[in-house]
Amino acid sequence: MPWKVSLCFNISQRDEVILSKFKRYLGCGTMRQRRDGVWYYEVNNLTSIRDSVIPFFDRFRFLSAKKQRDFAKFKELESLLREGRHLSREGIEAILRIRADMNDGGKRRYLDEAILAAFENPQRLDARRSSIEL
Repeated sequence: MPWKVSLCFNISQRDEVILSKFKRYLGCGTMRQRRDGVWYYEVNNLTSIRDSVIPFFDRFRFLSAKKQRDFAKFKELESLLREGRHLSREGIEAILRIRADMNDGGKRRYLDEAILAAFENPQRLDARRSSIEL
């Protein structure tokens, strides 16, 4: 596989205390601070996402319809990874379709075309394994 696919859940805000409590409640993840003072809480471990993050937000729903929609897609992505579908080109194409409709498209390091082109020519991206952040 020319890509390593990973799922990341993150929350950012200026108040470190709230994020610290969230981290303690879920019992997983890491916190870090940007230079501008914004704090990030993130969970990158698929098992922690499945066992802690998803059940939390299934129980305590988002108020925003948009966040609820994005969370449903996030759960879809977790399922694809858990099933190992990210290990095929077809799975990557499905992931890219879901990802494109999340978080208002978001900022992406690589265009979908470049990601898919690496399946044709894995040497194209500096001959090293790259990472797709979801």
